[in-house]
Amino acid sequence: MMKAYIFPGQGSQFVGMGKELYEQSPFAKELFEQANSIIGFRISDMMFSGTDEDIKQTKVTQPSIFIHSVILAKTLGASFQPDMVAGHSLGEFSALTANGTLSFEDGLRLVIERANAMQAACEAVPGTMAAVLALDDEKVESICAGIDKVVVAANYNCPGQLVISGSIEGVTMACEQMTAAGARRALILPVGGAFHSPLMEPARERLAAAIEATTFHTPSCAVYQNVTAMPHRNTEEIKKNLIAQLTAPVRWTQSIQNMVTDGATHFIEVGPGKVLQGLVKKIHKEAEAISA
Repeated sequence: MMKAYIFPGQGSQFVGMGKELYEQSPFAKELFEQANSIIGFRISDMMFSGTDEDIKQTKVTQPSIFIHSVILAKTLGASFQPDMVAGHSLGEFSALTANGTLSFEDGLRLVIERANAMQAACEAVPGTMAAVLALDDEKVESICAGIDKVVVAANYNCPGQLVISGSIEGVTMACEQMTAAGARRALILPVGGAFHSPLMEPARERLAAAIEATTFHTPSCAVYQNVTAMPHRNTEEIKKNLIAQLTAPVRWTQSIQNMVTDGATHFIEVGPGKVLQGLVKKIHKEAEAISA
């Protein structure tokens, strides 16, 4: 039995996330307080009892999901023995912290920098994303390529579910063409900007500087990275892929397929929600997928 631990990204947050961990585990409480002091405000209060609006802000959402995921992994103790890890978008930072590539403090600092850089990029150039359902990946890609505005395939979530990203005009035009081409739905998402598209280039440059200045340790197991969908253990490769991630697509479908090919039988989602478990079952029906 080979275990793959997977870590969720933005969109899986909810008010109350991590509260039980904080109240039941003195070790978890200590880590939450450490996170509060690194961030400089009580993010745990926003996670446990804030409003939906509070935790929807990118600069709050991303650190919150990272904190919850990594603390949950750490409280698993000796039972946390991954054969491989992966994270969806932001979740890649959680995966790299859980497998020892990054320290908790360094991982959190990078996530804060990433969130702030993405927020700034969103404010500088408005963009959006849309979910396209029941249309072949190749058809989605060709429609995007034929539009002279910024619009690209951004998240390969599972067969028949691809998210596109780009300028508001580009995404709107693409949605109309994809519906006409037979997509069951092409639905604009309530997100703050065009993540995983060329519009994130200013954020990528800013995050690159922070990543280059951070110590990366040899991981305890391979991480299947979003940009390549392949396993990586070399810290320089991991850095390069992490930098590229902001403007490149999340190849989640391909990552799960490659993990299964490499022997993964059990997928354990570590963090808020159950989004990734649903995607895993759609990608590989025989896989076991549970919450940590």
